[in-house]
Amino acid sequence: MTTHRFGVRFGFAILAAALTASSAIAQPTEAPSTEAPSKPGKLINAGDVLSGELSALRVRDAKKGGKRVATYQITSEPRRLPPPNGLCNLETGPETFQLIPTNDAQAAQLRNLAGKAISVKVDEIACAQDVGQMSEAIVTKWTVVAK
Repeated sequence: MTTHRFGVRFGFAILAAALTASSAIAQPTEAPSTEAPSKPGKLINAGDVLSGELSALRVRDAKKGGKRVATYQITSEPRRLPPPNGLCNLETGPETFQLIPTNDAQAAQLRNLAGKAISVKVDEIACAQDVGQMSEAIVTKWTVVAK
């Protein structure tokens, strides 16, 4: 005894198998790397200066009922964080650092610098651990350093 939808189910099974096989064939295989793994970045401590390009991100805050929150990120060279954070479970350390503005004045200051190379003095830094954090490390206390 067969069902009326046997042909439809069989067709979807064939289609899924074909797509899986074609994607497996299309993926290039990785040759073993002859390069040595890159070294971890320089250690960054409280009071050190972090430089890089500032990007503006728009994320929704889960704590504020999904309200859009302006968030900023610096892309820099890989840096190690002080213990216990270390390398943030990365081989070379984090390269993207999310800046958390604590007040409207800091947010306005970063809004004007978006897309430019900036330097910030780091006071508190930690690895990203919460859902929704877009960077590898989070800088919670900082000040912009004039170039």
